[in-house]
Amino acid sequence: MEGRNRSGGRFNDSPREMHKATCADCKNECEVPFKPTEGKPVYCKECFSKRKPQRF
Repeated sequence: MEGRNRSGGRFNDSPREMHKATCADCKNECEVPFKPTEGKPVYCKECFSKRKPQRF
């Protein structure tokens, strides 16, 4: 299956579309690779990594 990913879709070599958002923790503007849903918190890279549970 050349040129396809595991789910059967095609690979996309173009850069991901980034969307502007405001971090729910630090209130700084950031960009995320998905369209934020109203009413759901969005976190910048730094705040997201702080919130992620540590793996052992």
